[in-house]
Order: sequence, then C-alpha cells, then structure tokens
Amino acid sequence: MSYAIIGFGAVGQALARAFARNNIEVSVASRRSPQELAPQAQSIGPTVVPKTLQEAIKADVIILSVLFQGHREVAKSLASWQGKTIIDAMNTNDPVEDLSGLPSSAFAAKAFPGAKFVKGFNHLLASTLATDPNVKGGHRVVFLSSDGEDATALVADLAKRLGFAPVNLGKIEEGGMLVQARGRVWGPLIFQDLFKQEP
Repeated sequence: MSYAIIGFGAVGQALARAFARNNIEVSVASRRSPQELAPQAQSIGPTVVPKTLQEAIKADVIILSVLFQGHREVAKSLASWQGKTIIDAMNTNDPVEDLSGLPSSAFAAKAFPGAKFVKGFNHLLASTLATDPNVKGGHRVVFLSSDGEDATALVADLAKRLGFAPVNLGKIEEGGMLVQARGRVWGPLIFQDLFKQEP
C-alpha cells in the first residue's frame, strides 16, 4: 500500500510527521516543486519523499490537505480516480448553500469520480496533529466517516499504524456531519482532543 499527502502546509507537514515517526514512507506534493519541498521534508524524516503532483497521485491512498478551494485543481489531475482511496483532511467555512446543500466531503467527492472518499484527520489543530498521539496512557482519537465500509476500515488501519485510535462515525450524511462545517458553524466534534485508553 502506497501513501501520499497532497498539500504541504501545516496540516500536511503534521501528517508527514506521523508517517515519519512510524517509519512509513509517504510521498508529499503541493503547488511547489519537489526541490522546494525537499528541505522541510528532509527535516521531518527520510521516509517523507517530495514528488510532483503527477507522481504523488499514483499512490493507493491519498490524503487531501489542500485548502478546500484548491481540491478541484487536484481533481483535474486524473480523469478517473477509480481504485484510489482519498482521505479528506480539509475544512471549509463555505456556507452549505454554496456546497449544493451537501456536507463538504460529499461536495468534494463529486470532483473525484471513482474514488472512495473518507473524511478524517480534519478535526485536530495542526499543532496537535503534529505531536505524538501516544499520550496519557492511551491514543489520540481521530474521527472517520465514509459511505464505504471497506474504505473506512482501510483508513482506520492506517490511523492505528500512525498511533491514533480511529472512531467510525458512520456515513458522511449522518455521523460525518459532526466533524463538518455547516453554514460557517463548526461541527460539535471539531477541535475536540480526545483520547482512548488502553483496555
């Protein structure tokens, strides 16, 4: 299984640190060239590999950490996203009316035909996401929601490998709304830094 992070701002770098801590290789790409990303990537760890966008999207699992307004530009990179699992780590303040009345993930998913879309890793501040999730005798919680159970299971497995405790909120239209911005109002679970204790 191969992984990529598209968008290398604060959230993208925080997620890259999680991969580096666990010695898991991940490609990183943004509007900047791989050469421009290299110094920051190297400072995070040797498993963080800068690539072009076209190279990075060859990965099986792609984490979207671009600004929400930029997701369509990424989507144009492939005519079909069949076989790809996309983790939507984006947030938006756009009113629901501007998103055709849909949750932001459902709206973004329309731009990626064929992809399996999972909302995840979006509810924590980048500064919190960047820290080791193994704390207080437990694991930091990440909330996941998707309309595909197999996609949720795949991302839950990745979350565990990265040291997090995944919590499945169900489908995007249902439990996933708890971590979606709605009409400039943040969902009730956004910014909640919760921990799951070991049994």
